[in-house]
Amino acid sequence: MLIVQKYGGTSVGTLERIEAVAQRVAKTKEAGNDVVVVVSAMSGETNKLIEYAEYFSKTPKQREMDMLLSSGERVTSALLAIALNEMGYPAIAMSGRQAGIETDLAHTKARIENIDRTQIESKLQEGNIVVVAGFQGITREGDVSTLGRGGSDLSAVAIAGALEADLCEIYTDVDGVYTTDPRIEPKAKKLDKISYDEMLELASLGAKVLQTRSVEMAKKLNVNLVTRSSFNDNEGTLITKEENIMEQPVVSGVALDRNQARVTLRGVTDKPGIAAEIFRKLADNNINVDMIIQNVGHDGTTNLGFTVPQNELEIAKKAMSEIKASESVEYDSDIVKVSIVGVGMKSHSGVACKAFDTLAHEGINLEMISTSEIKISMVIAAKYGELAVRALHSAYGLHQ
Repeated sequence: MLIVQKYGGTSVGTLERIEAVAQRVAKTKEAGNDVVVVVSAMSGETNKLIEYAEYFSKTPKQREMDMLLSSGERVTSALLAIALNEMGYPAIAMSGRQAGIETDLAHTKARIENIDRTQIESKLQEGNIVVVAGFQGITREGDVSTLGRGGSDLSAVAIAGALEADLCEIYTDVDGVYTTDPRIEPKAKKLDKISYDEMLELASLGAKVLQTRSVEMAKKLNVNLVTRSSFNDNEGTLITKEENIMEQPVVSGVALDRNQARVTLRGVTDKPGIAAEIFRKLADNNINVDMIIQNVGHDGTTNLGFTVPQNELEIAKKAMSEIKASESVEYDSDIVKVSIVGVGMKSHSGVACKAFDTLAHEGINLEMISTSEIKISMVIAAKYGELAVRALHSAYGLHQ
């Protein structure tokens, strides 16, 4: 079998942990598998590098940030390869460029366009364990690029897809996907299997086990993903096609996203093209807009509200200041988004009613609501976030 393994920052956070990862990788190789390992930077390293850059500039050029931030993963990959070689297992470290990861030109948020698998395959055929620095690639102009936070997951899935690997294992500090964050609700249960679509929703809603783009790519490339802990041998959670899961619960999980802020434009001129102008400006600044609510217009004006990631609020403020589309703009970062997710919602009625009743019983006011075929999301005051998660988790019997 060909197995791609990815180890996150906490899994390689110290030299001792890198040594433990080396032993796990060696065990996989001993079992007769070809192994490609993708690693993140040691935990805290990326934040430290960002602090270094901010010492000199609050708005450093993104190209230079990519040069800086990509170094963390290269350090880890080299150290792991050194450890494996010392243990008697031939290993070779590769940067994203050497691994053939080609991206677009969007520095700090690059997207993978192609993977030239020649180098990796060549080194595998020579009997090497290949250790790839995650999170990075090379643009068509030859510049180093990075894939955004959590990009190492994306690197691993893309490589697994390109190599047609049998399995892609994502190792983190948790041993799978839970019905909700166990730190919020201790009764949370680990799921054995979950569909791509459910995982995609949970990842986009704040569940930090996997990044959204990596799940999207896994679905597109039909890569079987397993997320598990690097600190124990517990079975993980398989993320796979919906048809591979026999029995679908109505609700699979509850997610809490604290990285939310709301923008409300009051007195927007109610005419065709205004919404397009507003959201084009946000898109030009690479701001990811989530929930959108527009009131019915009257007196020639309307109110328009939407949510953006809280860490992009300052950019959104600047973008809104550059267009005069409304009488006033309000910003609220004291909100969270709580969501329930489950493919079983497709065939069951009353799921939304139960959610609204549950939160009403707790005295929690709903400020915004959005739904999809397998998801219901609600924006509420930040102080009620954890209470809402526990109440919904209990209401849908996810602890059983």
